[in-house]
Amino acid sequence: MTLIPHKIRHRAVGVATTLAMLCGGGTLGAAALVGLEVAGAAPAAALQNSQAVTPQMGFNNWNSTHCRAEFNEAMVKGIADIFVSKGLKAAGYTYVNLDDCWAMPTRDAAGDLVPDPVRFPNGIKAVADYVHAKGLKFGLYSSAGTRTCDGLGFPGGLGHEQQDANLWASWGVDYLKYDNCNNQGVDAKQRYKAMGDALKATGRPILYSICEWGSSRPWTWAQETGNSWRTTGDISDSWSSMISIAHENQALAPYAGPNAWNDPDMLEVGNGGMTDTEYRTHFSLWAEMAAPLLIGSDLRTAGAATMAVLTNADVIAVDQDPLGRQGAVISSGDGLVVMSKPLADGSRAVTLTNETAATRTVATTAAAAGIGGAASYTLKDLWSKQTTTTTGAISASVPSHGTVMFRVTPAAPTALPTGLHWLGDLAWSTAPANAWGPVERNHSNGETAPGDGRTLTVGGTAYAKGLGVHAGSDVRYHLGGTCTGLVVDVGIDDEVGSNGSAVFQVYRDDTLVADSGIRRGTDPALRLTADLTGGSDLRLVVTDAGDGKDYDHADWAGARIGCGTAPAPGTHALGDLAWTAAFNGWGPVEHDRSNGEAAAGDGRTLTVGGTAYAKGLGVHATSTVTYYLGGRCTALSTDAGVDDEVGSNGSVTFQVLADGVKVAGSGTVTGAGGAVHLDAPLTGAYELTLEVGAADNGNTYDHADWAAPRLTCV
Repeated sequence: MTLIPHKIRHRAVGVATTLAMLCGGGTLGAAALVGLEVAGAAPAAALQNSQAVTPQMGFNNWNSTHCRAEFNEAMVKGIADIFVSKGLKAAGYTYVNLDDCWAMPTRDAAGDLVPDPVRFPNGIKAVADYVHAKGLKFGLYSSAGTRTCDGLGFPGGLGHEQQDANLWASWGVDYLKYDNCNNQGVDAKQRYKAMGDALKATGRPILYSICEWGSSRPWTWAQETGNSWRTTGDISDSWSSMISIAHENQALAPYAGPNAWNDPDMLEVGNGGMTDTEYRTHFSLWAEMAAPLLIGSDLRTAGAATMAVLTNADVIAVDQDPLGRQGAVISSGDGLVVMSKPLADGSRAVTLTNETAATRTVATTAAAAGIGGAASYTLKDLWSKQTTTTTGAISASVPSHGTVMFRVTPAAPTALPTGLHWLGDLAWSTAPANAWGPVERNHSNGETAPGDGRTLTVGGTAYAKGLGVHAGSDVRYHLGGTCTGLVVDVGIDDEVGSNGSAVFQVYRDDTLVADSGIRRGTDPALRLTADLTGGSDLRLVVTDAGDGKDYDHADWAGARIGCGTAPAPGTHALGDLAWTAAFNGWGPVEHDRSNGEAAAGDGRTLTVGGTAYAKGLGVHATSTVTYYLGGRCTALSTDAGVDDEVGSNGSVTFQVLADGVKVAGSGTVTGAGGAVHLDAPLTGAYELTLEVGAADNGNTYDHADWAAPRLTCV
């Protein structure tokens, strides 16, 4: 077998495609509701400190100064001054953060870290106080090891977590970047959780930025530990570094959300190693990916072009959109990449990126972007500021290494695409009414500030997804006639103890389709199901129980709806069906072909352990492929293995999920072994997800095959 050469060592170029975005009707009736009732697993709940409801914005000195002598108190205070004088604070930048080398190489006799007296003669608290006086926040750096990363650095936090956290809190620190150097081989989850617990124990709100470099796939575990996590190694000021990091981060869109962000590292905008066109692409992609925006250039010498990029209000608004969704790649081929990001007002941010060496036309459609079905759309170019209209076509002539970024707004609300949707992740159709504070997505109501709630919890049961409201409340969604059923657990959130009482009602258009009766703080959650077939709009109403509204913190917990048409009865070759979404670590997911290289259709006959398969999917870790089942399918049968095109290389894990719940898995499969067989029960499931993960040795050569997958539906 000829070995396909690998031009890139760490191959995690993310590709996602979304098909069947326009939903047909279809009546699923009672069977659909049964399927929705067994659906329940959602991603882990995010860290409940409300410090990063939207991705953090600020400054970090590392990319511009490293540990040179110019990194000192005067420089940091000057950055705070520039934040105010040059409009960065007004644009949303909040944090002024110090990186490595702020402390002495040894601790004092009490074991405390000691600020470098040459760099910071007045201590760290004085700098924090200066930054706070400007209406900004202040951040520090350490490492989850015995020392920080630079040779001029200082003792790390490993084994000193609570002592260091207490010291930082006493200085007024608002942000911690926690690196991964000199970690002594201690488990990453253990090290980062220890510091997270220590920060929480101080009682001071501190944003926790995990800088683990993606080594242990923190996107799979860090949501409950930190507010963001680095997904890659360090960025450098070059096109090749920036775009390869973007590729790695693009594949991780499903893992991000409020208080839990994928972090592809700091911005290099203005450092001089890229062109202005490339810096606009850099900033556009970071905003599209809902990434933290941490300026890494020397603002004291930044020119007009740099400031224009960093303060583009329209692009920043995409990054900071309150829906909190990371954009996903919807097409990629021949160096032309299109991404789409859902926004809270029902529009989409669409990026058209040209990674080639010559000007090219990059094109997509509103339907491919996820909002098909409107008669017309407004396209606003977020860099040129020009506005045009279209009936659905979206295209632009894009210069080499450039990106055109549009905000695409339908003239009227569009139908939800096919799939299982968590209401906490969807845009509502009109501004919701709520008696106390805002309606909270995937959090309890809390108090009056946005994002100040907690994990949704009713009767001791926690829910990662849903809506936290306060009676009286009225939340509305546009369905467009394509959805079939809603399932939700309702109740008074545990944050008010045994207090509170409310009534939950669900309306399909003007018809009442579910009613909870009175639910009190002493009651467990109640499961409601509602038939939405043919409905244009969904309305969720909470009223008080006639005894006043005090403590009426009400949860629509685990709220989910199914939309679209299920596969027809019979047995289907999975490769012949349209998926609803697909993410892939290198090139596109291939129908009935191996993964091959980056171009579409460049694979070979699917072959594992010498056995060839005519049907299946060729993917590359990390990969997820999702299909809508509509509660109508019962089983999946498939072989799975590393394709022979990589010889004995590669090692992966295969998992089959039904509505987010694992129903079959392979363990580690290597290129030296043959195929394994998986049988997965799917009865009642609305959504089938095929996941391929890299084993613990990275994802190089991880060309994986779902070989002869057969889906049975009734």
